[in-house]
Amino acid sequence: MAARRFRPGRWLALWTVRLVLFAAAVLFIAVGCFAVFDPPTTPYMRAERQRLGAIDHEWVPIDDVAPAMARSAVAAEDANFCEHWGFDMTAIRMALEDGAARGASTISQQVAKNLYLWQGRSWTRKALEAVITPAIELVWSKRRILEVYLNIAEFDEGVFGVDAAAQHYFGVTPAKLSDTQAARLAAILPDPKGRSASRPSDFVRKRAAQVRDGAATIRADGRAACFEG
Repeated sequence: MAARRFRPGRWLALWTVRLVLFAAAVLFIAVGCFAVFDPPTTPYMRAERQRLGAIDHEWVPIDDVAPAMARSAVAAEDANFCEHWGFDMTAIRMALEDGAARGASTISQQVAKNLYLWQGRSWTRKALEAVITPAIELVWSKRRILEVYLNIAEFDEGVFGVDAAAQHYFGVTPAKLSDTQAARLAAILPDPKGRSASRPSDFVRKRAAQVRDGAATIRADGRAACFEG
């Protein structure tokens, strides 16, 4: 019997397919795991714990968070959260038209980055984020995405998650947050180390008022329906 001739192209194609399938399996295991189990930490939390010595973080179910907080986070960070599949194409187009002066990152993208990846800007990280985000949207509910987001977001140096933030700034549990307090917490999310919810600057007060109005608007027009019971 004649020996089978080695074909480099076929061998490369076969192993490429195997690697792609393996990567897809790993991705869906990683995403599927946290669809059920609450992530105990993130790469950024670990880095901050090592830098600071300790961080303040306690997981809280979204059922124990004031609905105003969930609506405020969406109004502040991703008003079309219920209407997109992970990428807000309208916001992306507007960002490009503005020369990237405005942010276009959705809550789903932020969860993908904060939970699975590293901080900083690089094409590698953005590429991985672009792969992980639709996987999260496919496997998780919108309510779960928002629950994870609220529990891993940074609200001050070493303060992670809405439970720690509510206690840190206002001395209340997240279930007791008022509309104004929730709006202020959402208003500091883009710059948690430079803004304060309990000692708000004029800018934070103005931004919080906008967020509070936005939260009321998305509740009224149905854009909060995907994460509210």
